[in-house]
Amino acid sequence: MTALSAARQPIEVEGKFGLAPVKGSTTILQGALVVSESSLAVPGKTGASLTTLGIAEDTIKNTGADGAVKVKFRRGVFDFANSTSTDEITAGDVNKDCYVVDDQTVAKTSNSSARSVAGKIMNVENGRVFVRVGY
Repeated sequence: MTALSAARQPIEVEGKFGLAPVKGSTTILQGALVVSESSLAVPGKTGASLTTLGIAEDTIKNTGADGAVKVKFRRGVFDFANSTSTDEITAGDVNKDCYVVDDQTVAKTSNSSARSVAGKIMNVENGRVFVRVGY
C-alpha cells in the first residue's frame, strides 16, 4: 500500500463504553471503579488477578444470580483517592502503573502482588490521582 495522497477518516473500533455481567448479590455504585473477577463485574477491591474495566455509569444492584444484570462502564482518565504512607502516589510516579485498593482508592505498589493493576498514572493534583483505566 502506498502513502496517503489525501486526507482520510479512520474507523475507530474501540469504544469508550462497555457492558459486563455483574456477580450475583452485588451492588456497584455509580462512579465506582469496576473490575472483573472470574469474568463477572464487581466493585474495585484488593485482590490478585483482577482486570480493571472502567468506571460504573450507574448504580447497579444485582439481587439475582451471577450475570442477571449488566453494568455499563466507561474507560478513560478519572480521579481516584490516593493511598497513604509508603503507598502514596506522588508526581514522580506519573506514567507508571498504580494498583487497586478499593472502588475509589489506588496505591503505588502491588503490596507483594496482592493488588491488581488499576491503570496508568496520568497526573497527581490536589491529593487526587488521575488514572487511565480500562485499556
